[in-house]
Amino acid sequence: MRAAALTPVLLLAAQTAMAQQAQEATGAPKQNWFDDPFFQVSSGLAACAKPEGPFYTSDERRSQTHSRLERGTSCWLAGKCTDSNAYRYDKPLAPKVRAALMAVPGVRNGSVWVVIQRRWVYLQGCVPTPALAARLERAARAVPDVETVVPDLMTGTRGKPPYPVAGR
Repeated sequence: MRAAALTPVLLLAAQTAMAQQAQEATGAPKQNWFDDPFFQVSSGLAACAKPEGPFYTSDERRSQTHSRLERGTSCWLAGKCTDSNAYRYDKPLAPKVRAALMAVPGVRNGSVWVVIQRRWVYLQGCVPTPALAARLERAARAVPDVETVVPDLMTGTRGKPPYPVAGR
């Protein structure tokens, strides 16, 4: 390839890299780098703040990579997982967790999202009553291969959510 033809290609590559760095420095774009299951189960409380979910900047991704490898393998080394990576359970767990939560009476009256990471189920969002939160937690815990359930649910839509909120 001629040098004259390479110059625009190199210039474009440099501009793209600089734009990405600038974008990351100011309002860094986030994405689900690890493809963790993240889904909404219900949307009955429209004013509920949407969780951030498993979305990270590229810098956050780099800092998370080591700890995710360590946590994923420690499950297997401790004899708690038959797979050497606890995160490989997550995608097959997602439809089972969704089905279990959808079967809970009253779930449609809340706005509930789920994140699954290394067999941990994070319930995030808003529910109309503490009793519904407890039923959702029990339903998620009953799914085989779920190791832990973290109930980050708030009653109603007022106040500060107990989970990171999207867009902040």
